[in-house]
Amino acid sequence: MKLSNKQKQFLKGLAHPLKPVVLLGQNGLTEGVLAEIENAISYHELIKVKIATDDRETKQLIIDAIVRETEALAIAKIGHIVVLYRPSEAKKIELPRK
Repeated sequence: MKLSNKQKQFLKGLAHPLKPVVLLGQNGLTEGVLAEIENAISYHELIKVKIATDDRETKQLIIDAIVRETEALAIAKIGHIVVLYRPSEAKKIELPRK
């Protein structure tokens, strides 16, 4: 799935007031955390995940793994927070046209 810059900006605007739904702790990305992300993104379509690590490479590897496993799009990365989007069957978020 490919989004235009206009659509990404729209999603960033929707994500701005959201709080992180899933917090990754010291154990990192476990099966339980992935299941929780999957449940949250299936229900909400647009979520924030907080990754508590200071190492940039590790953080990027975790984000890549989440994107790969959940088939979501990483819309934005701000500090320790990543914004994920994946449309659901219900289509709760109506994206602007390209």
